[in-house]
Amino acid sequence: MKEGFHIVSDGSCDLSQELVRERNITVVPFYVSFDDGHYLKENVEVGIRDFYQQMVDKKGVYPKSSMPSAQDYTEVFLPLAREGIPIVCICITTKFSGSMQSALNARAAVLEEVPQARITVIDSCINTVLQGLYVLEAAKLRDRGLDYEAAVARLEEIKSTGRIFFTVGDMEYLKHGGRIGKVAAVAGSVLGIRPVITLREGEIFPSGIGRGRKRTTDKAIELLLAYLAEGGREIGSYSIAVGFGYDYEEAVAFRDHALEVLRNKGHQIQDIPIFQIGATISVHTGPYPLGFGVIEKG
Repeated sequence: MKEGFHIVSDGSCDLSQELVRERNITVVPFYVSFDDGHYLKENVEVGIRDFYQQMVDKKGVYPKSSMPSAQDYTEVFLPLAREGIPIVCICITTKFSGSMQSALNARAAVLEEVPQARITVIDSCINTVLQGLYVLEAAKLRDRGLDYEAAVARLEEIKSTGRIFFTVGDMEYLKHGGRIGKVAAVAGSVLGIRPVITLREGEIFPSGIGRGRKRTTDKAIELLLAYLAEGGREIGSYSIAVGFGYDYEEAVAFRDHALEVLRNKGHQIQDIPIFQIGATISVHTGPYPLGFGVIEKG
C-alpha cells in the first residue's frame, strides 16, 4: 500500500538523522563552509557536532551557509513523482533563504516530465527547531490517515502559530551577519548584555535584553509563558521543544528549569524534547543559541 503522501524538508528543520528515518521524512541538506570555497552538505559530509566544534575552536572565523539547489530537490522529487506519491515539501522562511525557490524550480522541472505529479511546496514562515516541529506535525497528520489536500490545509492553518524565543552567547555572529549594528554589538560586549529574540511569521524581533545568561534564558521562559497565556489553550494543544547549539548539558539544565516553572504555573506537561540547532541557523547565532520552539499541534 502506498503512503498517502511523502514529506520533504530542507535541512533547516534540524531533525536528527535517526528521527527522519523513523518518521519517513526526506531532508534536502543545506551546504556550509568555513573557507568561502569548499562547501559541504550538512549532516552528510559534515556532522553537526563537528561543525560546532570548529566554530568553538576557530573563534573569529565565521562560517557561511548555502541553500539547496533546484537539482538537489529534483533528485528527491522525481522518483516519488514517478511512483505516483504526492509530495509535501516544507521550506525555511523565504525571509531567510531562497531554498523555497529552488524547490519551486524543481517542482516545475518535475511537472514537465511527470505532468500528473502532485507537489505542494510550503513556505513554513519559520526555521530551525520550530520548522522541525512543524515537519513532525505534518508526519503526524499523514500517519493519522489525513489525505493530501486535508493535511496541506491544516498545515497552512497552524503555521502562523509558530514562535521561537531564544538568546545567544554573544553578539558577534549577529553583528557579522548584519542582524544588529556594530555600535550595539560593541556596547553589548562591554556591558555583558545579550539579546532575547522572537521569531514569528518569518521575521525576527527584539524581545528584551539581559546581562548574563540566566537573565536572558529566564526571559525566554517568560515569553513562552506569555504566549501560552495569550492563546488561552491548554499546553497540550502545542508542540514545544528546546533548541540548543554546542552545549547539551546547558540545554538539559534549561529544559529542567523550564519544566519546573511551567508546572509551578499550573501547566500539566510531562517533558520537553531537546533538539540541536543545525549549521544553517548557527552561522548567524554562533555556537550558543538556546531557547524554545512552539507551535499549535496539527
